[in-house]
Amino acid sequence: MFPSPIDVGAALARAAASGELPRAVARTGLRLVVGYAVALAVGVCLGVVLARAPRLRRAIAPLLHGLSGVPSVCWLPLSVLWFGLSEAAIQVVVVVGAALPIASATEAAVRQVPPIVDRAARAMGARGPSLLFRVLLPAAMPGITSGARLGWTFALRSLMAGELLFVSGGLGQLLEAGRDLGDAALVLGVVVVIVALGRAVETTVFGRVDRAVARRWGTVAA
Repeated sequence: MFPSPIDVGAALARAAASGELPRAVARTGLRLVVGYAVALAVGVCLGVVLARAPRLRRAIAPLLHGLSGVPSVCWLPLSVLWFGLSEAAIQVVVVVGAALPIASATEAAVRQVPPIVDRAARAMGARGPSLLFRVLLPAAMPGITSGARLGWTFALRSLMAGELLFVSGGLGQLLEAGRDLGDAALVLGVVVVIVALGRAVETTVFGRVDRAVARRWGTVAA
């Protein structure tokens, strides 16, 4: 029940040699990229709409904030009823789990842009899409990137929950296989892989984005 690091490494080596681990990482990674990309697009668009439409925000923002507190795995039974035991069912869980925090962060970031920035842009002739894409979104970018980073974490958690609950391939299925076989070393090994996957994306993608945004907006030295 308490395998040593050597046992965990051996279990990972066996899974890699059999091809199970590479296939699981590839399957999970593909799902994560697709689901997160959809969640990012939906979340940013929804957040901008809520920030720029006060009436709509007053009407639906309380509902969205309430739904944000619902664990994303709670949506899996409904998505299975809609789409069956399919990729779409898992993606619904990932998108819902990640899009809501991204939308909340985007809404807050856009609303917190100083009003003088908006007024100055309008005085210089910025209107409509030009005002949105050339002024407001760039000014809100630090908050949006923070929300995107948070959404990535929620997407990974949602995907693992979805993969654990029915046979679907991926790292979640490997966790279930380790549990069914009583192989604690494999279970801990897969957890190590999930942690490594999350940290790799944090460092190589979001770390670089954060540094670029910080330099561009003058919060750190270039």
